[in-house]
Amino acid sequence: MKLYALCKKTWAMSLLIFVLLVSLTPVSQAAAFLSVAQALENQNNSVQTVKGYVVGQPTGTSTVITSNYPNDYALALADSENETNTDKMVYVQIPSNLRSTFGLQSHSELKGKSLTVTGTLTPYFSHPGIKSVTSISTETGGTDPTPDPTEPTVPVEDYYRTAAGKTGNTLKTELHNIIDHHTELSYSAVWEALKKTDEDPANANNVILLYTGRSQAKSTNGGGVDDWNREHVWAKSHGDFGTAMGPGTDLHHLRPTDVSVNSTRGNLDFDNGGTEHSEALGNYFDSDSWEPRDEVKGDVARMLFYMAVRYEGDVSDEPDLELNNTVNNGTAPYHGKLSVLLQWNAQDPVDDRERRRNDIIYSDYQHNRNPFIDHPEWVNEIWN
Repeated sequence: MKLYALCKKTWAMSLLIFVLLVSLTPVSQAAAFLSVAQALENQNNSVQTVKGYVVGQPTGTSTVITSNYPNDYALALADSENETNTDKMVYVQIPSNLRSTFGLQSHSELKGKSLTVTGTLTPYFSHPGIKSVTSISTETGGTDPTPDPTEPTVPVEDYYRTAAGKTGNTLKTELHNIIDHHTELSYSAVWEALKKTDEDPANANNVILLYTGRSQAKSTNGGGVDDWNREHVWAKSHGDFGTAMGPGTDLHHLRPTDVSVNSTRGNLDFDNGGTEHSEALGNYFDSDSWEPRDEVKGDVARMLFYMAVRYEGDVSDEPDLELNNTVNNGTAPYHGKLSVLLQWNAQDPVDDRERRRNDIIYSDYQHNRNPFIDHPEWVNEIWN
């Protein structure tokens, strides 16, 4: 009996200690999401779920508008629905598949509502943000599922829905709004991305080089004479953006090229004529211009058309890139020669390789498209 009583007393004491330990455990450890304040302090590229109130739409690093929203591409969250200090907000890049449900132009009633957003904590508009968003849900439990990354997140025609019927500068502005604010890569990440976007369909171990057309081992990327490197088709000195995230790392105009051929092309504008390159047959150059081989003339033109629409200088750290009809543009944010690029767009129509590349960039990397691959006829609507 004494042994039984001792065991019973010991069990009771153990139970009491367990209850005390449970009651002292901070409940915050069980939280499934971060506050906006925590998201602001942890811009470390980790994937997290953040909860906050919709307070407006960011349009610049320190600008958030609260009415007359221009599009459905972004929103700002704060820990208070009445917050007006942008330093206490986190900016959310809304992916294309969620814009029709959570964009403020379509749903201005979301302002003041509580949302939970799952994505990568990384700057957006050069401000603490959430990008590569996989889901957004309302306080009432409505949610949009994570899209299958191997498939386009929205049908192409739905992607361009707001551009229908527009022409000229109005079309150019609307296309800019559609493809703006893409997910940006680091310059080092471009290496691996190009190994997928420009993979040789006949040999998965190789990439196809833009100017030579040569199939070359993916593993030979680097700075050696016969290596391949990252060619900025819109020469990075034209606007002086270098390799900065954004225009300097935009996959829509970055292509693998032979190192020495890339060096010869340098920052030349595009035009017809010159001396044929001894290593890249079919490509011609002189002191102020480069003519690519016939098979990629249209590719080059459509990459430049994309850049002139994507980068309009409406964000403080982005250049305003424009096409003109001259060469020797140097460091000015211009590229030529427009009249020749229009000819090349017609001469070399879009092919399946371009379409595949556009789809991969959209679904796997930047989540925006080159409109002039999907709709080459829009070139003449804007620049004719």
